[in-house]
Amino acid sequence: MNKALIVILLSVTIDAIGIGLIFPILPSLLQELTGSSDISILYGLILAGYALMLFIFAPLLGVLSDRFGRRPILMIAMGGAAIDYLIMTFAPTIEILVIGRLIAGMTAASMAVASAYITDISNQDERAQRFGLLYACFGVGFIVGPALGGVLGDIWLRAPFLAAAILNGLNLLLAIFLLPESRKGKKQTMNIKKLNPFAPIMWAMNLASIRQLLIISVGFAFVGTIYSTIWVLFTQDKFAWSVGMVGLSLTAYGLFQAASSALLAGPINSWLGEKKTVLFGLVIEMLALVFIAFIGQWWMLFILIPLFAIGDVGGPALQSLLTSKVGEDEQGQLQGVVMSLASLAAVAGPVFFTAIYSIIRLEWPGGIWLVALALYIIMLPFIIFGSSAWHRERK
Repeated sequence: MNKALIVILLSVTIDAIGIGLIFPILPSLLQELTGSSDISILYGLILAGYALMLFIFAPLLGVLSDRFGRRPILMIAMGGAAIDYLIMTFAPTIEILVIGRLIAGMTAASMAVASAYITDISNQDERAQRFGLLYACFGVGFIVGPALGGVLGDIWLRAPFLAAAILNGLNLLLAIFLLPESRKGKKQTMNIKKLNPFAPIMWAMNLASIRQLLIISVGFAFVGTIYSTIWVLFTQDKFAWSVGMVGLSLTAYGLFQAASSALLAGPINSWLGEKKTVLFGLVIEMLALVFIAFIGQWWMLFILIPLFAIGDVGGPALQSLLTSKVGEDEQGQLQGVVMSLASLAAVAGPVFFTAIYSIIRLEWPGGIWLVALALYIIMLPFIIFGSSAWHRERK
């Protein structure tokens, strides 16, 4: 495997672990700093603020990486994250912690630059498989991160922040000594208008060749928020699962998702092509949604988890095809737009699904999964009949 690819994948894994470390202890830390047990609104605002920073800064970092190169932007983000997490480790007030989380959202937007880096070092036929590896590494990070964060948080509530600072410091060292530049920046004068966070999104939406694919990508991201939002509520309402049981199921999904992305996404894309791979994954996931809506026994969920994981193979294929639609000088901008729109979906999706679930949970909690199914059915014509969008345009 390409050395640069190994380094960037390892960097993404470390970054994901650093992000996931914080999840188990953030509510308790908010209670400690505010002196109140009712932190639900503040917690929600912090999560929304983090996603908002991703929305704003992902396209900006992408544009800057097109202009100045991927490596310096990645290193600045890694170094900034290390300092930021160190400040949060010793944050004396809630205000400083909130500002720290907003900055963490800004630095996490460098994931778009990592995606552009993989595009730079991969030819078109390799991209689906390598994006699958990227998804898998991020998934592994989110398995290890929360588990490690829970263990460290029991030792000292702020220890996960310190661990995240150390991991980001290691990430920076990897970039300094082992990560080569994948693409030299352009020497022309920077267009200040591109620093408007909405400018790259408007640029992308004005390109007929990728507009439809971006709509599909946003649709997938929006529906995908149902799992992180509703899974805990559903399993507790339907089967009275404990926190430990919920954690076990999420770990199982993470393992299957990582295996599916790493081992199946590339081969299935090579066999079927991008369009059929996206359809294949969507059909598998739709079947799983029908089953989960009507299941009556808790153990059936563990049978469905591999199906949901296999349904994720369409993501790398869709992202690979998008990279073929723009030139090499615009890959960072494109990946920033993709991540920015996904972040916007991450803000709207939980609000939408929890609102509906609150209405139907007492009568039929499983009905929420049919809402997701209906949204996928609405998306099907965009995939089946949008023939021109599924042709590669550049090598």
